[in-house]
Amino acid sequence: MAAKKKQGQQQIGAVMVVGAGIAGMQAALDLANAGYFVHLVEEKPAIGGVMSQLDKTFPTNDCAM
Repeated sequence: MAAKKKQGQQQIGAVMVVGAGIAGMQAALDLANAGYFVHLVEEKPAIGGVMSQLDKTFPTNDCAM
């Protein structure tokens, strides 16, 4: 999962983020935006971690589905 490089932004290196829960996905996005090539790996067949099991999100109780 790598974000598009901005014009003139040099790739710094490669990193691996283990776990594609909400924190892992945010970390992967932040690292990709910082110029790293990101490998996001997840043990389970779906991403999202515990977030994918919730039907409401805090603090607004919006639908999480």
